[in-house]
Amino acid sequence: MNKLRNITAAALFMLGTLTTQAQMRINLGETSPIRKLSIAEMAISNLYVDSVDENKLVEDAIRGMLEKLDPHSSYSTPKEVKALNEPLMGNFEGIGVQFNMLEDTLLVVQTINGGPSEKVGILAGDRIITVNDTSIAGVKMSKEEIMRRLRGPKGSKVKVGIKRRGISGLAYFTITRDKIPLNTVDASYMIRPGIGYIRLSSFGITTHSEMMECFAKLRKQGMKDLILDLQDNGGGFLQAAADVLNEFLENGDLIVYTEGRAVPRQEFRAMGNGTFQKGKVIVLVNEYSASAAEIVSGAIQDQDRGLVIGRRTYGKGLVQRPVDLPDGSMIRLTVAHYYTPSGRCIQKPYVKGDIEGYYRDMEKRYKHGEFTNADSIHFADSLKYETLKQHRTVYGGGGIMPDYFVPLDTTRYTKFHRELSAKSIVINANLRYAEKNRKALLKLYGKEADPVNSSGIPVEGKGFKAFNEKYQVPQSLLDDIYAEGKKQGVEPKDDDELQQTNKYLSMQLKALIARDLWSMSEYFRVVNEDADAIKCALDKLR
Repeated sequence: MNKLRNITAAALFMLGTLTTQAQMRINLGETSPIRKLSIAEMAISNLYVDSVDENKLVEDAIRGMLEKLDPHSSYSTPKEVKALNEPLMGNFEGIGVQFNMLEDTLLVVQTINGGPSEKVGILAGDRIITVNDTSIAGVKMSKEEIMRRLRGPKGSKVKVGIKRRGISGLAYFTITRDKIPLNTVDASYMIRPGIGYIRLSSFGITTHSEMMECFAKLRKQGMKDLILDLQDNGGGFLQAAADVLNEFLENGDLIVYTEGRAVPRQEFRAMGNGTFQKGKVIVLVNEYSASAAEIVSGAIQDQDRGLVIGRRTYGKGLVQRPVDLPDGSMIRLTVAHYYTPSGRCIQKPYVKGDIEGYYRDMEKRYKHGEFTNADSIHFADSLKYETLKQHRTVYGGGGIMPDYFVPLDTTRYTKFHRELSAKSIVINANLRYAEKNRKALLKLYGKEADPVNSSGIPVEGKGFKAFNEKYQVPQSLLDDIYAEGKKQGVEPKDDDELQQTNKYLSMQLKALIARDLWSMSEYFRVVNEDADAIKCALDKLR
């Protein structure tokens, strides 16, 4: 008993010492929550029965606090901060290849134009077998680990062993890593005479300059009107969205405003020096268009600058302010809401601390029928707003409700097709086909998607146009996919499902082959011709 009293006394003495240290370090009132938290952390670190990782203890405490707030306030480690920033900052440092994993082997799909790999002679279709004499093929190495080995600081060197079709043994290349651009424009082309098409994957630091290059190119080809595709665009930088909108809006037009409890109202307005203030604009959105994509679609709609077509957007309208911590980690803390020019709050409703419920909202919307039936969406009168110039009725309540609803076609891709894709049977078959036939296809259609002669006149019978008109996916490729599916227990339920799968799988494969021969732009040039949102946009522009 005396021994227990002695231990308790010692513990209290230590806790008293810790309390004194906390007072010296923080110098706050006796009931300060920060002082309370500091004492708890020091008590656990010094008195807990087992050893603890003090850094992890603090990280867990931070995460715990943030989890009780909104769904978008978050904590990131230094490594996570770098990974999060790379896609938005417009570049990373590496060897400059787009790749896919084919049966535990890294297959180069494309080399970045002008990048380090292209300069030393790496080709699309090459398989990277070793990195710095360490095998990465057939060893079940994760994609993340392979990327870690290939990436590195600008100016550093990496030696890769390449297996190339038709060449025995491995060919070795030493690549000097460099900054690799990350583009946010997925596709840019003339979809019809006078109508340009631009698809943005996100809003990053280079988005505006990329858009200006697209405008210049498409204007030379006769663009008067534009379809801006923001489907599946998860957002990015607010300033990037404002810069893009500035190209469309008149001087003084409100783009967006932010406001929070401790943050006064801040407005973003167009400067009047935009280069696309006259042509018609259609913005395409869906349930995965979020944040900056919602700012753009909301402003285009509220300012009556164009039409929004698709399905109600995600509803991510919380402004995060980065709080940098001394070790390179970061808190992204929500400080305000985004509001469209008419005053609509973009953020959908949420319950604090219920992160699981928040992220299951999409599932609820799907089950409710919102993706397939416009009549399933009902708005209260309190959610009605007016556009600023034509005084059309628009709706708040979270997300941007389009002017024209395009239902999700749930019958297009069969269960058989989805299972083939989920098991990577389709993508693997495509990669093998492209690797085997790339040289012959490029010889037939040419290395340039849109070749022109010295006078700038398109070359007939070559390039993507000829490919799109003449190329048919061979039945042998489809048969290989179905045979592999059968091996893995994936088969159609009847002949009708097989025939329906044939139709859309052929279109998907043709698009993937076009991507592998040229770029993502050609992929969308194939799939867009069968897309309902595109058909609706073209109809409204006519």
